[in-house]
Amino acid sequence: MLLFLAPLLFDAQTPDLGWLVGHWCTEPKNGGVTCENWAPMQGGAMRGTGTSEKAGKVTANEAMTILISDSGVVFHAEPANQPPADFRAVKLDAAARSVTFEDATHDYPQRVRYWREGEALLAEISLADGSQARRWRFQRVK
Repeated sequence: MLLFLAPLLFDAQTPDLGWLVGHWCTEPKNGGVTCENWAPMQGGAMRGTGTSEKAGKVTANEAMTILISDSGVVFHAEPANQPPADFRAVKLDAAARSVTFEDATHDYPQRVRYWREGEALLAEISLADGSQARRWRFQRVK
């Protein structure tokens, strides 16, 4: 039912997701690092890429797009070697610099959430109830 209400959570203008724009990386841990790059919104689409590396080798990558349409805001993920998936925005709080996307029919993840804490960008994937959460804390790369 939330998916049908999602368009009601947004005004007619393009939502402000500018706080997501930039090149972001986690602190190196156990020889690995994860980075995301987000370009500014253009023509109703905001494009991003995500890459994880360990010991100089890519271990995971995905293409991501946030699409704005009359039916709402959609996070489209294309992880390598997996089928693409679409998650509809269920909560967008521009003042808190936070956005949450969900698709309860997807196996995992069912929820994708981005938010800012000061200068840091946080990302979390989980099941729709918040269980089995995995979280990343990114810092902007200058």
